[in-house]
Amino acid sequence: MRNLWTHDEMVLALDLYYKLPFGRLVRTTPDVIELANLIGRTNNAVALRLVNFAACDPIIIESGRTGMVGGVSVCKPVWDEYVGQKERLFYEAEQLKARLKNSTVEKLLQIDETELQGLDRQNYFKQRVNQQAFRLMILNIYDKRCAITGINVPDLLVASHIIPWAENKDERLNPENGLCLSSLYDKAFDRGFISIDGHYQVILSDKIKRYHDEPFYGKHFASIEGTKILLPEYHKPNQMFLEWHRDMVFNK
Repeated sequence: MRNLWTHDEMVLALDLYYKLPFGRLVRTTPDVIELANLIGRTNNAVALRLVNFAACDPIIIESGRTGMVGGVSVCKPVWDEYVGQKERLFYEAEQLKARLKNSTVEKLLQIDETELQGLDRQNYFKQRVNQQAFRLMILNIYDKRCAITGINVPDLLVASHIIPWAENKDERLNPENGLCLSSLYDKAFDRGFISIDGHYQVILSDKIKRYHDEPFYGKHFASIEGTKILLPEYHKPNQMFLEWHRDMVFNK
């Protein structure tokens, strides 16, 4: 008898689809292997389901690629169920993973009880899950490289929001609202010392240029001025979001 996919398995596959770039929807990707082991399916079956979801994705379709259309009839209802609801999707997927691992979301996130004092536990868990999901999305679409320097040490990389998390809840999980930056440039971007112009080139603020006589300035700032950032194949930084950053944060 054919082993049909359950709704829970489809949710876990969609969760992973959003966190991987198109080029990594293959059976050898570690995340694909991990999910296959978790739900008791083959790597090939999971990879196939991911490219089925790609065939539902307007961004992939508009790019001229089609994914694997054979499974669209199965995937489309689940795709439609979570359109515009990534926060819900990622949290529900984390709950499913916890159950399959005989664990809890709290344990999977490695949350210390001291962090929870005086907080709404569920809301805090949801925020942590979605921040973690955003980080995975951004690091993966930038191939785990800083968009400015190319540094590829994950522990030194930050998934930077262009419009901050607290400023626009509708764009919190939009990968076009993210940049993969090393810690120094994440902080510089967040504080308005640097920004990205309409040509995706780094610009420096007057706030940092006042340090032009310091040794660090030439090495870490003058050297990047005017350079074009590394861009992902899909989900390039949204120009409207970059304009917001230049207007509201840069030089302020």
